[in-house]
Amino acid sequence: MTFLDYAIFAAYMLGVIAVGVWFHRKNETAEDYFVGGRAISPGHVGLSVAATDVGGGFSIGLGGLGYAMGLSGSWLLFTGLVGAWTSAVLIIPRLKRVDAAEGMMTYPDFLRFRYDDRVALVAAVISAIGYLGFTSGQILAGAKLMSGSIVNWSPGGMSELTFATLIIGGVIVAYTVLGGLKAVIYTDTVQWIVLMVGLVFFALPFTLAKVGGFHGLRAALPASYFSLLHVSPLTFVNWFITIAPIWVVAMTLYQRMFASPTTKDAQKAWFIAGLFEWPAMAFAGVGLGMMSRVLFPGIDAELGVPRLLAHVLPAGVTGIVVASYFSAIMSTADSCIIASSGNVVSDVLQRSPWRLENTPRLVRASQLATLVVGVLAILIASQFTMVLDAILKAYSFLVSGLFVPTLGAYFWRRSTGGGAFWGMISGGGTTLALLIAGATPPLGLDPSFWGILVSALVFVPVSLLQSDATTAEEEASLA
Repeated sequence: MTFLDYAIFAAYMLGVIAVGVWFHRKNETAEDYFVGGRAISPGHVGLSVAATDVGGGFSIGLGGLGYAMGLSGSWLLFTGLVGAWTSAVLIIPRLKRVDAAEGMMTYPDFLRFRYDDRVALVAAVISAIGYLGFTSGQILAGAKLMSGSIVNWSPGGMSELTFATLIIGGVIVAYTVLGGLKAVIYTDTVQWIVLMVGLVFFALPFTLAKVGGFHGLRAALPASYFSLLHVSPLTFVNWFITIAPIWVVAMTLYQRMFASPTTKDAQKAWFIAGLFEWPAMAFAGVGLGMMSRVLFPGIDAELGVPRLLAHVLPAGVTGIVVASYFSAIMSTADSCIIASSGNVVSDVLQRSPWRLENTPRLVRASQLATLVVGVLAILIASQFTMVLDAILKAYSFLVSGLFVPTLGAYFWRRSTGGGAFWGMISGGGTTLALLIAGATPPLGLDPSFWGILVSALVFVPVSLLQSDATTAEEEASLA
């Protein structure tokens, strides 16, 4: 990178921190900090949802899939389209009706309304830990991008990847702590625009020319790389069962539903987000990965795109495109941090004897919680080596415990708090045990599949037993 590229990148980093400072002055209550004052437009929310769900982890991960398997890697984000549109039709109308009456701020608030405090607390703990893992994956994605394209030295014997982790993590944590959800959503909008402009108008055309156009690309890669069917059914099923259910249980998405003024506003935002994920970002991401394989064969698949950005693009353009990838990374990491701290503050602190009044003092406590979550995420990021692996593990843990009880909360009247509680514990525990063991799960299916299955096998009979017992008690009282 040239001095011009570094200047562009530095100006962008300072700009997002400035947004955090700006909204820091405007946040007066916890509603401002965690749900944006419930008055953010569908366009901003939709771009923020897309930016949050795709983010740097999937951006770098998509490049790695394009490098390793070609166009068929784009099916990873097809799960996002399905999840977004299904949620818009089935989940948002039900949730917003309850929100209009209850004024909710978090995903566990809905479970508290439908079940009880115990279920909400378990969900808050699972969500907070899961989003801590998400944040770590995003910070690792930023560190890989920075170490592969910008940083070529480190102080005091520290590895380049560790040094990059501290830098990118520090910037993300700084503006998120200061600005809360408003800063997150408005920077997400800018970051998504920067990402798409950087990819479509700069990275793709310049790199395509470098590999000799479409003819050169086809000549350099196996024919299977240009097929959408070069993915095993098992891989697709694992992607689907790991990612699609997140649209039902993601704290980041609930915060944006609550930030939308009306049901129609939220639905419009979700439809926008789905289209931006697939096909827009999906094919752009794997396309760059494919071209990076041509230019840099034989390296870590997830380092292909960062290496491409550092060595292929002309001066000035490199700074723009690198900033665009960092946009994707920051747009997800900031959302994950604010989601995790929201669980800690709203669902744990504010339900304890030490709860605070909804004043600037509570905002400061929220900022402190966000800072702690961010620092922990930076520390955890240093323990992973593969971005997509870190994110999918966090997805598996989050989804397996929460998905079935949440579906029951929306669609099954006989679901009970006891069923939800034990379903969460058993499902999350099963997946966690499989992840820790590191063994290949039965039939090769993702650990989250077995966690969801165990959760359902516990949730349904316990709920039936409790609901039958309640009905019997009511009949006895009427006799």
